[in-house]
Amino acid sequence: QVQLEESGGGLVQAGGSLRLSCAPSRRTFSSDAMGWFRQAPGKEREFVAAISRGGTSTHYADSVKGRFTISRDNAKNTVYLQMNSLQPEDTAVYYCMARLGAMDFWGQGTLVTVSS
Repeated sequence: QVQLEESGGGLVQAGGSLRLSCAPSRRTFSSDAMGWFRQAPGKEREFVAAISRGGTSTHYADSVKGRFTISRDNAKNTVYLQMNSLQPEDTAVYYCMARLGAMDFWGQGTLVTVSS
């Protein structure tokens, strides 16, 4: 079973930046699309961003367009989420997802807290 390991969460003031990283526990694991989701307190998990296997295609939720950038390093099997201009409404647990065929793999989540 492959585990995804997120890192980079923390506390930041509004307007600040954070960079999240996600890598599989098994370094030989090579996924198709990868993405980020988030779940705020009392809300359902929502899509944030996704990137294709080759990194040439990306998709973003409207709420983060222009502020967040997803990227991946296939040599390291790592996906990143650069988050700029963070706002209190971005406060959530951020989850990494990797798709391989018909299977989705998830991380345990990393908490991002944005103070006003």
